Amino acid sequence: QVQLVESGGGLVQAGGSLRLSCAASGFTFISYTMNWVRQAPGKGLEWVSRISSAGSATYADSVKGRFTISRDNAKYTLYLQMNSLKPEDTAVYYCARGGGPSGSFLNRGQGTQVTVSS
Repeated sequence: QVQLVESGGGLVQAGGSLRLSCAASGFTFISYTMNWVRQAPGKGLEWVSRISSAGSATYADSVKGRFTISRDNAKYTLYLQMNSLKPEDTAVYYCARGGGPSGSFLNRGQGTQVTVSS
């Protein structure tokens, strides 16, 4: 079955960096657009970034210029490099298969917590 397992979250000071990973299995990874989404405490799900199967990336305005999405199709792994982190980036981060900024994700992982202290 489809599995998406995120890792790499943690506690970091404002201005710091983290790199999230998402290990995918149970489907043909290269065939799907992949997304990162996040959910801050008490808020709804927020789309962060998307990468097509060919590697074309788009970003939410809130993270543009600070976050970089990438994928390694041979390793079935999705990444999110997060730089210049801000306290407002604090959230549980999920990788998601399919869909895009408006949602419609086919699957979502269990998430990894990112906490940015001021």
